Amino acid sequence: MLYEDESLLVVNKSPDIAVHPGNGHERHTLVNALLHHCRGQLSGIGGVARPGIVHRLDLETSGCLVVAKDDATHLALSHQFAGREVGKIYHALVCGSPTRNSGEIKVAIARHPTHRKRMAATEGGGRASWTSYEVLRRFKAASLVQCTLHTGRTHQIRVHMEHLGYPVVGDTIYGKKQNTRLRELTGYAAPRQMLHAARLAFTHPQTGKVVAFEAPWPKDFAEAVEALS
Repeated sequence: MLYEDESLLVVNKSPDIAVHPGNGHERHTLVNALLHHCRGQLSGIGGVARPGIVHRLDLETSGCLVVAKDDATHLALSHQFAGREVGKIYHALVCGSPTRNSGEIKVAIARHPTHRKRMAATEGGGRASWTSYEVLRRFKAASLVQCTLHTGRTHQIRVHMEHLGYPVVGDTIYGKKQNTRLRELTGYAAPRQMLHAARLAFTHPQTGKVVAFEAPWPKDFAEAVEALS
């Protein structure tokens, strides 16, 4: 737990726990833990399966997640996410070494035409998507990158970094070929996709003040950085 008050809480999600039930994860989800912790006092806007859940992280993505305890807080936070008023910074380990130290990726994202579980960068159609990135450290065959999300599309960082040619380390859906090459070069096999929601900032619906939270890397992410460096 990173923060909690009477209207919301911010958690540092573990990379081995799903946010809500579904897709083979009916028990041991973040929602189950929150219902127990908050004694059922969570916003009902998300329905029975997703109480309090304002936004989500992929199963293997760790880091900052805000949860609403009441409907008014949920609505206020949802408006901020929809209006792109929430600061979202991620750390990612990516295969290879980007040619530029920083840049902008403004490429639309749509559902993949043939693979139902995948998204894809597209020049025609899709939803406008915008990611900024900065290389923090370069290793022999990988890099530590900081990504700022200006939009919030499904798999956005994973799709955008693959589009650049530097997919997230350990991502079995995007960049399988590059990850195989990384293992051959370094001997390192990632246990999951190395993506972490490092910082989350928003306006607190009750106080009107901007609040920011930072989540430390989980053990496996820190170990991956050490192994690749």
